[in-house]
Amino acid sequence: MIKKSTPHESAWGHVTGQSEYVDDRPFQRGELLVGVIGSPTAAGELLKIDFTEALKVPGIVNCFSAKDLAHNRWGSIFHDQPLLVEREISHYQEPLGIMVGETEEALRLARKKVQIQIAEKKPVLTIDEAREKQMFLYRATDLHRGNVTEGLSQGPHRLKGKLRIDGQEHFYLESQAAIAYPLDGDRLEVHSSTQHPTETQHIIAEAVGLPYSKVVCTVKRLGGGFGGKESQAAPFAALAGFAAMKTKRPCRLVLTKDEDMVMTGKRHPFEIHYEVGFDDQGKILALRVELYSDGGAYVDLSPSILERAMFHIDGAYYIPHILVQGVSCKTNTHSNTAFRGFGGPQGTFVIESIIEDIGQTLQKDPAAIRLLNCYGKSDHNVTHYGQKVQPNPLPDLFSEILSSSDYKKRRAEITKFNQEQNGRLRGLSCTATKFGIAFTAKFLNQGNALVHIHRDATVQVSTGAIEMGQGVYTKVAQTVCQILGLEMTNVQVMPTSTDKNANTSPTAASSGADINCGATKIACEALKKRLAWVCHQLENQNPSAVGQEMSPPPIEFTADQYRFQNQTIENLKTGKIFRLPEIVEKAYLNRLSLSEYAHYRTEGIGFDKQKAIGTPFKYFTNGVAVTEVEVDECTGQSKVIRTDILMDLGRPQNPGIDRGQVVGAFVQAQGWVTTEYLHYDEKGILYSHSPTTYKIPNIQDTPRDLRVHLLENEYNSETFNGAKAVGEPPFLLGISVWTAIKNALAHRAKSNIVSLKSPATAERVLMELQRYE
Repeated sequence: MIKKSTPHESAWGHVTGQSEYVDDRPFQRGELLVGVIGSPTAAGELLKIDFTEALKVPGIVNCFSAKDLAHNRWGSIFHDQPLLVEREISHYQEPLGIMVGETEEALRLARKKVQIQIAEKKPVLTIDEAREKQMFLYRATDLHRGNVTEGLSQGPHRLKGKLRIDGQEHFYLESQAAIAYPLDGDRLEVHSSTQHPTETQHIIAEAVGLPYSKVVCTVKRLGGGFGGKESQAAPFAALAGFAAMKTKRPCRLVLTKDEDMVMTGKRHPFEIHYEVGFDDQGKILALRVELYSDGGAYVDLSPSILERAMFHIDGAYYIPHILVQGVSCKTNTHSNTAFRGFGGPQGTFVIESIIEDIGQTLQKDPAAIRLLNCYGKSDHNVTHYGQKVQPNPLPDLFSEILSSSDYKKRRAEITKFNQEQNGRLRGLSCTATKFGIAFTAKFLNQGNALVHIHRDATVQVSTGAIEMGQGVYTKVAQTVCQILGLEMTNVQVMPTSTDKNANTSPTAASSGADINCGATKIACEALKKRLAWVCHQLENQNPSAVGQEMSPPPIEFTADQYRFQNQTIENLKTGKIFRLPEIVEKAYLNRLSLSEYAHYRTEGIGFDKQKAIGTPFKYFTNGVAVTEVEVDECTGQSKVIRTDILMDLGRPQNPGIDRGQVVGAFVQAQGWVTTEYLHYDEKGILYSHSPTTYKIPNIQDTPRDLRVHLLENEYNSETFNGAKAVGEPPFLLGISVWTAIKNALAHRAKSNIVSLKSPATAERVLMELQRYE
């Protein structure tokens, strides 16, 4: 089952519409709806919130504000964010209160009757304003190597610059949603669209005033997450849970797409100040970088996101002298949060842009600059934080993609095309991803699994993994099948629930499959040993096999000589074959456990923040992409003509699903760097908060010619099956679209450095072209 393109376990349900999401759950008798009242201003002081008139609306059961909650602070790192505003308003549409009613119409009418008094203040909306006012959420420990000042002074060429990278809306199809069911004994069962059921369970319990053991959070599947439901699903679930406990009736809170977009955080915008020194060939000698992220109103996950950006500032390239500094700024916008790549894309973006500028300065092909600076196999293979890039396929990946994509030939054709001056420009760029796999918060690198073998030899498996379309449930099931010799139809992955799998980590950091399949493997290996022992006893005609009860297997016994395949167990030494259902039944009758719980922890990682050195990642997932674009000089619009992607995924566990992840990540990143522009007005109100005003890629935007190849190798020993994580690493390859646009503009800029922000919208491209007229 490993390395096989087994269909996604929910594929049939998805295409037939039978897959159930939170809001698909049938309404129960007496169930109520919860509406959230958001702040009409981005900054100010809440003087009064009065529900008197709203409570008179027929169908409204109750209304609540901050004073009603048992506990009103939450946060993944620091508990600095209120569930409901008490006094200080920090962003537009920040929740001020909730209404509980019987119908949507009642909530709509009541919302108009809630009386709110606010002393409005001038909001801080930009990184520059926050820096000027010294409004910071977090300052990271510097990462450094060598002597940057000396390295810069030795370089015959130096560039200084500033790069602006805007945010991105998650745009998951299923908005934030939760349903809370009050149970007897002051207990709560909450179904939430969350990537982190454990944190959600804890925040619900604290808001209501219950011990964690009285709250169960269950997640069947998500209609998309991308990081937007790692932390920010919890407060909405807590509000639903609180309403349910107060009213003693089931309560459903489901945001509309517009509400979701204005209330929840986005990918962090970054502003980067840099100075780079390099020689005549383009060899980078030194780099000084200051990263400023826009964390929004509260801390959320900003520190970890900033630090990952700092870890990934080198991209695929060795820099002998480097200093990386990072600060997360506080602004009056929604708290920005996790998003696919978690800071890694912003960090890698910087070095890829700088390399384009070096190529422009020296009038050399940027691909040659990349090859010259690429991490080596035997030397120049240690990062600026002390982790060795080993094994290192990057030189081979660059060589292979430049050859297979006909890069040199196409570069010559593009140069000729651009000389024709026909109103169109073409650009070509090759970029890389070297993405570290692991949570940088070490304690999160753990997981557990519970496996039950039933007497008909079918299996139920529960883990802490959250299925959000990426196929982790399928990979968990494949792991069971591989070890116990079953077909996929014999394995059922159960909804994730905190009563079966407690103290779990979020499904994030591209580690969901590594951690949860790892725990599943340990549990299945224990069961395999138990069943092999039954076969051993039967085959050797031990007394227990003919009437007496079998004892559990001794510690020294191994199942190595038994092969589990096609619902049979074969002794490889004797050739004796047993039917799995019969052995399962025999184990049950002999009171041998057919259930197993296992815990997994990622070994070999650790980073000393004080010394700024260590091994924060278990391994790196690597890849390269070559993208060709065409830019219309009259409109500024760009289109992707062709993209070639080469990913090193080790020994892919499920090539079909992994390929889908590569394509999906690339296209999502393409949107981030081209069309997905978040527009706020001078008061901090988000205008682009719906599909009509926020432009994600559609089928016409995808590359006309998209070629994806998964490079198989046998040298990844960091996971049990040799596969590498795939969720986030390919996202960084979408940067090649932006660098290709920049490369196209460079043909008009001549010796000038192209000053292009991200996303490279048609308007921005057109304004940049006007600079060269």
